[in-house]
Amino acid sequence: MTASASPAATTPGVHLPATPSLALLLDVDGPVASPVTRDVKAEIINDLVALAAAGIPVIFNTGRSDAFIREQVMEPMIAAGIPAGTIIHAICEKGAVWFSYTATGPGPIHVDRELAVPAAYGDDVRRMVAEDYSAHMFFDETKRAMVSVEQHIDVPSAEYLAEQKLFDADAMDLMARHGLGVVRLDHHAPNSDDEVDYRVDPTIISTDIESVRLGKDLGASRAVELLASQGITPQAWRTVGDSRTDYAMADWLHHNDHEVKHVDVRPADGVPDKPYDVLTAVDLGLDSSVIHDDAGGAFLRSWLEALGA
Repeated sequence: MTASASPAATTPGVHLPATPSLALLLDVDGPVASPVTRDVKAEIINDLVALAAAGIPVIFNTGRSDAFIREQVMEPMIAAGIPAGTIIHAICEKGAVWFSYTATGPGPIHVDRELAVPAAYGDDVRRMVAEDYSAHMFFDETKRAMVSVEQHIDVPSAEYLAEQKLFDADAMDLMARHGLGVVRLDHHAPNSDDEVDYRVDPTIISTDIESVRLGKDLGASRAVELLASQGITPQAWRTVGDSRTDYAMADWLHHNDHEVKHVDVRPADGVPDKPYDVLTAVDLGLDSSVIHDDAGGAFLRSWLEALGA
């Protein structure tokens, strides 16, 4: 891989080529962290560190909180030996929160308060979960802008998904009582001004309640800005996700004239027709049953091997 060096690249221990061959924009749940155990395999951590050490920008773009990233990703990466000065970016809560970290730990936490769900609504959701849904899910106290509830690890998926539908309906009704417009999938419930400002977004292990302005496309925009602030312009991007909403990362990059390929580690949801390449585990010669972090880890390793690192 050849690339011209940015000024930072002349600093010992810093690996920041100005035009790296690739930049990685990674969803966390699914591609990196197991949706079953919620933690990250050691081999994935090691490969993430090796890719960053080789000068490949590694950026996380997730609905998770900064606390989750610090505990499940940052701390293991630091323990695995991030080279001194190497910067990893983490865009959390679908673009509402972001921070960067190095071998010495995290930098400042940035929060876009304009994108936060009203605190009074969050307080009511917390009470609702405690009173009606605590057997199946818990209120995520680490979120700074979104309101999220998550499946208890010991609850069977089918039971959780059935209960999630009831919770989501109650969350929508609660929005109306607060005078807020909301959408869930194809169900729109505008406020009295015929506006929809918030979204109830179910995943296979959680429900996020968030501003409609949040999304993986906002995260992609922030990722480009963060690299630009370092003087870095990647030659191409690889985005990785496990749901249809994760395609918004590649959509935004393609629309803004960046070369991109998207990796779908759970293509059973259906691979949409896109103007850029979409890759799955099958493209690595693996069986179609290889999904989630098994597929995500295989792609990380393939990119590492391609670098000869």
